[in-house]
Amino acid sequence: MPDLHAPPAGGGPLAGFLNLGGVPVPVIDLARLLGVVTASRADETYRHILLDAEGSTGFLVDRVEDLVTVERSAVRPVSSERTLNGCVVAEIARGDTLVHVLSLAHLLTTEERVRLSALTDAAAERLAALPVA
Repeated sequence: MPDLHAPPAGGGPLAGFLNLGGVPVPVIDLARLLGVVTASRADETYRHILLDAEGSTGFLVDRVEDLVTVERSAVRPVSSERTLNGCVVAEIARGDTLVHVLSLAHLLTTEERVRLSALTDAAAERLAALPVA
């Protein structure tokens, strides 16, 4: 996993910033954001960063198990009132388990997006102030 710069003012679910071609990309620890952190993560080396389609935000995940195509009939919508900020938009039955379908647009609240944007701007200013090697 690449080194992430974690600013002192970050905290919370912000794992740090990934320098992607000179552009700081905030990386959100999805487990911390959703409150499902396990007791111990012995080896953080093998965690993955998934970038959103725009490459503007990364999400730190423990693992990626599979990429599957799901029949539309297997997707059951979830009422937005049942989840915080409507972040779970559907459920998919896979074997004996239910898989929650998350909405990237609703993972962060408006306030969290505003604060993350301010931290990203500050990281970009710091990076721009450094001489090019």
